[in-house]
Amino acid sequence: MSRSAHPAGPRHADVLPEGHYSAPPADLNVLDPKVWAQTVTRGEDGAVRVGGVDVKTLAEQFGTPAYFIDEADFRARARAWRTAFGADADVFYAGKAFLSRAVVRWLHEEGLNLDVCSGGELTTALSGGMPADRIAFHGNNKSAEEITQAIESGVGRIVLDSFQEIVRVAHIAHSLGRRQRVQIRVTVGVEAHTHEFIATAHEDQKFGIPLAGGQAAEAVRRALQLDGLELIGIHSHIGSQIFDMSGFEVAAHRVVGLLKDIRDEHGVELPEIDLGGGLGIAYTSDDDPREPHEIAKALTEIVSRECDAARLRTPRISVEPGRAIVGPTAFTLYEVGTIKPLEGLRTYVSVDGGMSDNIRTALYDAEYSVALVSRASDAEPMLVRVVGKHCESGDIVVRDAFLPADLAPGDLIAVPATGAYCRSMASNYNHALRPPVVAVNDGEARVIVRRETEDDLLRLDVG
Repeated sequence: MSRSAHPAGPRHADVLPEGHYSAPPADLNVLDPKVWAQTVTRGEDGAVRVGGVDVKTLAEQFGTPAYFIDEADFRARARAWRTAFGADADVFYAGKAFLSRAVVRWLHEEGLNLDVCSGGELTTALSGGMPADRIAFHGNNKSAEEITQAIESGVGRIVLDSFQEIVRVAHIAHSLGRRQRVQIRVTVGVEAHTHEFIATAHEDQKFGIPLAGGQAAEAVRRALQLDGLELIGIHSHIGSQIFDMSGFEVAAHRVVGLLKDIRDEHGVELPEIDLGGGLGIAYTSDDDPREPHEIAKALTEIVSRECDAARLRTPRISVEPGRAIVGPTAFTLYEVGTIKPLEGLRTYVSVDGGMSDNIRTALYDAEYSVALVSRASDAEPMLVRVVGKHCESGDIVVRDAFLPADLAPGDLIAVPATGAYCRSMASNYNHALRPPVVAVNDGEARVIVRRETEDDLLRLDVG
C-alpha cells in the first residue's frame, strides 16, 4: 500500500468530532520540548534521535514496542531536584514510578534517596547499591516479612499507615533488638485537583490515618509510648499529577498544626515533615508543570511561614518526586500495524503494543501526545486514536491526537512522557511480552531491563 492509498478520516477542524484534543499543531514535525526528553531531536533526514541515536536504528536493534530512557535527562532532572532543595532537605525518588538497578545506581550517584513500597522494590534498591539508611519504606499493608526485611536491612525510615501497623512494626523491631525510625502518614482532608484514583489526602481512601476526629493525634501518642519506635516526623501526600500548589499550602498548615499539638501535649518537636510527591509533568502541550526550583521555594516558604506562626522550629523537609524525574525522560516506540479510517469520526491506528505496556489511558483516562518519528511528513493532519493489539475495546494508548494523513503500516510512532507508571504497571495481558527498557546516552544504547520472552512466560507455567 502506498502512503496515500488508504482513505483518510476527518482532517479539518470544522468537521472534527468532539474529543480530548486541541486544534492540530501548525507543524506535526515539531517536537514540543516540554513533552519530550532533553536530547530528543529530529534530524535533517526527518528521523527522530535520542541521545544521538536514530529511532530506526533503535527499532532494528531492540525491536518494538520498547521504552527508551534518556539517561542524561534523568540525571539532569535528579540533580535539579537535589540542587533545588539543597543540603537542608531530603529528596526521595518514588521508586514505584519506575525502578531498576541501573536507576538505583543513577540516583545514588546523583545524591538522591529512595522510597520503596514493597519487598521487591526494597530488594531492587539494595541490589542496585542504595545505602539502606537512605531508603524509606511505604505501603498501607506491609507484611511481617517485609517489615522484618526492612528493619534487618537498616532502612532509614518506615512510614506507618495504620494503628495496626504501629504495633506491628514496634513488635518486630523490639524482637530484633532494634529501635526503628518511623513517620506517621496522615490524611489531612485536602481534595487534590486530580483523578479520583490518584488523589490520596481526602479521608475516604485507603492511605494514612485521618487528622479528623483526633485519630492522627492518637496514633502519635501510641507511637511515642513504644520502645521499638523512634518517631521522627509526620508524612503527608495529597495526590499525583498536581499543578496547583494551593493544596500543599493547606496540607502544610494542617500538618504543622498537628506538630504544634504534639509539642503542646508531649513536649516534643518532631524534627521532620514529609510533604510527599505528586507534582505533575507535561503529557501534552497544554500541561504547564513547575520547575523544581519553583516548587522548592514554594514548599520551603509555606512550611517556614506556618512554623513561624506556630512558634515551632522549622523541621527538615522531605519530598518524594518520582514521575517528575523519570516521567519526561522516556518514550515508548511502536510500529504501526493497521490503519482504519471511520468516516466522520477518526482514524484508528493500531500499534504492536497497547494496554499491556501503558495501562494509564484505560485506568485513569490519561492523555498523551504522539508523533511520527521514523520520518518527517508534509501531509495534512488527521485525527487519530492510537490503539493497541489486545482483545479489549478499552485498549487505547492515545485517545485523540493528530498524525500525518500519509501515515502507513511500518511507520514508527512514539508516545513521550512514558517513563513513569508504564513499565512498572505493565502486564502480560493476552500473554503479551513486556517490553525492554533501553537507556540511551551519548550515542550508545544499552538494555537495563530486558524484553520478556516466551520462555519467561512458560517458565512460570508449571502445568
